[in-house]
Order: sequence, then C-alpha cells, then structure tokens
Amino acid sequence: MVNHRLTTSALGRIEQAGIPAVEIFCARQHLDYRNKAQIAELGHFFKDSDLQLHSLHSPMYNDEFWGRSGPDSIISITEPVKAERMRMVDEIKRALEVAEIVPFRYLIQHLGVSGEEFSERAIDSAFTSLEELMNFAHQRDVEILLENIPNDLSSGARLNYFLNVTHLDLHYVFDTGHAHLGAGIETEFEAMKERIRSLHVHDNNGKADQHLFPTVAEGGSIDWRKTMTLLKSRDGQYPLLLELKEVADMPNPLETVNQVFDRLEDF
Repeated sequence: MVNHRLTTSALGRIEQAGIPAVEIFCARQHLDYRNKAQIAELGHFFKDSDLQLHSLHSPMYNDEFWGRSGPDSIISITEPVKAERMRMVDEIKRALEVAEIVPFRYLIQHLGVSGEEFSERAIDSAFTSLEELMNFAHQRDVEILLENIPNDLSSGARLNYFLNVTHLDLHYVFDTGHAHLGAGIETEFEAMKERIRSLHVHDNNGKADQHLFPTVAEGGSIDWRKTMTLLKSRDGQYPLLLELKEVADMPNPLETVNQVFDRLEDF
C-alpha cells in the first residue's frame, strides 16, 4: 500500500476489518505530509472514525520514488554537513506538523540509513538533530521512538550506547524482522525491552528484509512461538503492530492480517 496514495476509503476498509489502530508511513507517494488537502481529508476521517492513528513513520526520502531521484532525496539525521542536516531535520518537522491536524502518539525515527557504519561523528549529528526534533515533537504531544534497523548504529546495544552517551530520554520501537537479520530476536529484545513502546512485526528468511506475513508466508524463518513469549513478557507495554509488504496476488489481505493476529495471539 505504501507505493500508492493513501485514501480514506482504504482506511475505512481497515476500520471495517476490526483493526483498531494503524501506523502510516511518511512516503510522499503514499502520505504527502506537505499536501494540506490530503492531511485535511485524513483529519476529517480520523475525527469521525474509531480507527486510531497510533504512529507515523518519519520520512526516509523527500521524493516520491524511494530516493531514486538522487542522493539529495535521502533524509538522515546523521548527515555530517550541518546545512544539509538542517534541511533534513526541517523535512521531518513537516511530518511532525501532521499532528496538528491528525493527532498521533509516536513518530518512528531511524538512526542513520540502512548499512551505515558506526562513527562518533554520526552520533554527534544524530544527537543535535534529535534535540531539536524532540522539542518540536513535544510541542505537538508526540514522542519520538528510535527503531532498530540493519546498520552499525541501530542494534539494541548501539541504541543503548547512544542514549548513554547523549543522555537523551528516548524509547524504542522493536522491529522483529530487523532483529532477526541482526544479533537475533532474543538478544535484541533483551537489550531493548525496558524502552520498547511500539512494535514492527514481520518475518523474513534471515538474509533479506522481506516484511513477510508472519505464520502464513512461505520463506519466513522467525520462531513465532518463542518471539510471542518474549513479547508477552512485557504485557501491556505496546500494541501488536504489523509492518508488511504487499503481496500482489493475495485476494483478501485484510482477512489474512486478521488471521495473522489470531495466530500470533494464540501462541
């Protein structure tokens, strides 16, 4: 769905399927956070709907083509050049301004980009960016959550290191698929569990970030019984939020989503 424009009719189908809350990705081909007409339309929908906007995912690119328009389209809070970093922080602020029309609880933020190497310079840049963004978010009753992603800055241990050296009071979104690609779900969960406030739940083969449907898609290799035991050990701390890639030939994806919820909750 993230490759298509987000419409209120799509959100209506999600609501009718009995799903209580959603996270929306700030990709401009999907949710153009700079488009006042689209944001106003969503504002009217959520005002009259039981469906809740739980979180927004911070933009990763400023174009409508997943960064294919060129390197200037990438948004990263670890950008070392101050002028460029300020431009990127301003772009994230535009996404945070959505909360003025459509309230949401969390903004999901990456620390760097996929595959980025660790450096103290990146830590300094992220610290400067997040200080400004946290203040901007707080004014709109939004909390920023850091996500574990496949790079050398964002394992559970490295996220903890970042908070220890910067003294920023931030919490996490725990991504099962990314943990599976890294040190493993149990290791990453143990490192992050005290600060987890939301989840991204999806499966993969342990080699690629596939965002497969848990328990039903072929090729997934996460032990979901063990994973759900870990997640339930922090009962009440976070919702079970799926982050899935579209399957072109899947006839009723929302029915499959509910099937996944049922299977996971039965473990």
